[in-house]
Amino acid sequence: MRILHTSDWHLGRSFHRVSLLAAQETFIDHLIATVRDRDVDAVVVAGDVYDRAVPPLAAVELFDGVLHRLAELGVPTVMISGNHDSARRLGVGAGLIDRAGIHLRTDPAGCGTPVVLTDAHGDVACYGLPYLEPALVREEFGTEKAGHPAVLGAAMARVRADLAARPAGTRSVVLAHAFVTGGAASDSERDITVGGVASVPADVFDGVDYAALGHLHGCQTISERVRYSGSPLAYSFSETDHRKSMWIIDLGAGGALAAERVDCPVPRPLARIRGCLDDLLERPELDRHENSWVEATLTDPSRPAEPMARLAARFPHVLSLAFDPERAPEDPMASYAQRLRGRTDQQIAEDFVGHVRAGRGPDDHERAVLTDAFDTVRIDETRTEVAR
Repeated sequence: MRILHTSDWHLGRSFHRVSLLAAQETFIDHLIATVRDRDVDAVVVAGDVYDRAVPPLAAVELFDGVLHRLAELGVPTVMISGNHDSARRLGVGAGLIDRAGIHLRTDPAGCGTPVVLTDAHGDVACYGLPYLEPALVREEFGTEKAGHPAVLGAAMARVRADLAARPAGTRSVVLAHAFVTGGAASDSERDITVGGVASVPADVFDGVDYAALGHLHGCQTISERVRYSGSPLAYSFSETDHRKSMWIIDLGAGGALAAERVDCPVPRPLARIRGCLDDLLERPELDRHENSWVEATLTDPSRPAEPMARLAARFPHVLSLAFDPERAPEDPMASYAQRLRGRTDQQIAEDFVGHVRAGRGPDDHERAVLTDAFDTVRIDETRTEVAR
């Protein structure tokens, strides 16, 4: 069976205020052409179909169009909701849409109920595990701990129980939206940390023939049978070096697997440039970025006049401007910026506690209180998104 694995479409998202709708339409055209031209038997979409819980109308229309086009091709499609989606909204009409061969899996209670596809080698059971927010699904799975490893492990236990009751030789595919240990993150993924832990071990998927993952925006291979497709478009400058693609997975008899990357269209290349403004305007090796979307970081000791307008004269698609002045090592502002760079909210809060208490940082109890506070804020934001 030939399976096309994609995820993280984020329909409706913009890139630094530039609409990506046309680029997303081009990607959808590319996906449909790939399904048709490469004789794809099934499509799996591993979450974050939309960029937010209440997507703009244009994004909904684009999603509606791709559903109709896939149904017209007669290619079964399995989709799960991600942490950016409203699971309840995405799942509206799922029972009816099932009849057209489009299977929306947004209810955690259905994790152990697969979509069963068939080819010349027998059945392939496709299990859709929507994004599982631990605080919201803990009761459903009866887990003592409200963490990602616990709830995903409980969902996979249901998968294995169902799979064990099926005929011998049944192959299995699991769709999941999670941060799996070993994956490389980028700046454009929403934080899903709970209790200071965001990741789950890859061995939670042991025993299935293929795990089609979503959430991380870089295409990557955790193991031969556990892969991220990544997002089809870049959604932050941290993805400048990403090669955007989808996976074609050939699942043969006995679970034999072959994987191939299919590149996605690039609307415009990304570039990160850094230096003093005058140097950026003059360096000939930057000519290749004049048609790119550009993020410029200026290192001038003081802010130059009209930097954005001057940069735009050479780089008409400059979208982001940052300042990182080069300072002497003894400059207190330099050491402060270095201390903050790359640190999490939790780490910054713990540093602040140590600062106001003359170097005595939080003890284990206080650290747990801070962790609970950050988790509560994040979970409240998630609930607000779901309720909208």
